[in-house]
Amino acid sequence: MKIMHRGFLLFLITTLFYAPLAAGAEAPPPPKLDAANTAWMLTSAVLVLFMTLPGLALFYAGLVRMKNVLSVLVQCFAITCIATLAWVAVGYSLAFGDGGAANAWYGGFDKVFLAGIDVKTVKGSIPETVFAMYQMTFAIITPALVVGAYAERVKFSGMLLFSLLWLLIVYCPVAHWVWGDGWLQKMGLMDFAGGTVVHLNAGVAALVCALVLGRRRGFPDTAMPPHNMTMTVTGACLLWVGWFGFNAGSALAADGAAGMAMLVTHIGAATGAFVWMACEWVRYGKPCPRHRHRRGGGPRHDHARVRLRRPARSARHRRHSRPGLLLRHQLHEAGAQDRRLARRVPGARRRRHHRHHIDRRIRGRELRRHRLP
Repeated sequence: MKIMHRGFLLFLITTLFYAPLAAGAEAPPPPKLDAANTAWMLTSAVLVLFMTLPGLALFYAGLVRMKNVLSVLVQCFAITCIATLAWVAVGYSLAFGDGGAANAWYGGFDKVFLAGIDVKTVKGSIPETVFAMYQMTFAIITPALVVGAYAERVKFSGMLLFSLLWLLIVYCPVAHWVWGDGWLQKMGLMDFAGGTVVHLNAGVAALVCALVLGRRRGFPDTAMPPHNMTMTVTGACLLWVGWFGFNAGSALAADGAAGMAMLVTHIGAATGAFVWMACEWVRYGKPCPRHRHRRGGGPRHDHARVRLRRPARSARHRRHSRPGLLLRHQLHEAGAQDRRLARRVPGARRRRHHRHHIDRRIRGRELRRHRLP
């Protein structure tokens, strides 16, 4: 009896001692979905997509010549489509999957076509579908940023092929290195909102594209001013607003970090815009993006140093222009703009009367060719 009594006491003491340790060794509870964080991330995904369509598209379209406006708009639109399909097919898996032994370099193919992701899958405190959508908007805008390096200079098919290959070969691995537990993240690299993955990555790609393409044909002998600064300013305003989702959304939660990111984003943008406006005001006499005459001086326009030609009236333009695209008021505005620029060129006043008669003949010939009403 004494032996049984001692055995029972030993069992009781052992149970009481190891019970807390056993409770602490239990599996952690599954991640809990947070409704506020989910709502904020849904909004951030929309804002970042809003930066590409229409923000970046309008920004770049206003900086090119009139004949290439639609091309740049369609390029941003097409990049959005092809980047979305590539991200769903294999991009998300390469960036945020588990590569096993090679996980330091790429994410593997365990999440191809979003395998294993459903409505109940949670990543952190938000659904993984929302996380994948948010990261998709980053993958869309990054190759679209590179468009500015080769605008007006490459074929549409070449642009699509380059954007697709660059997204899968360059962007997705770099995103995994920095955000997907890759070797850069393990080294301690901190990238809160895409400074390395998006901006540095796109900047290097744009520089390489510019170096490979070389000098632009006709520049600076031929004036190539932006055709519509109103579109550019509108696009810049849309980028400003969308950047709140880009930076504050990178916190992946509706918390203090998101609020601080939104605050410093707005302060930084306001400071940069005001300083730029002040520089334009001091340099050109007007606080606007379009270059004007300097107050009290001679012509200081950027195009005053080049020999102006008439790209809208050249034989190449007439040969490649499609009938019916030029309207009467567009011809009038083009002629008026050329005359305004010609007044800023030294010695052009002597040819103003002659240019006026040339304008009348060219306008009449264009109207007869296109049979405008």
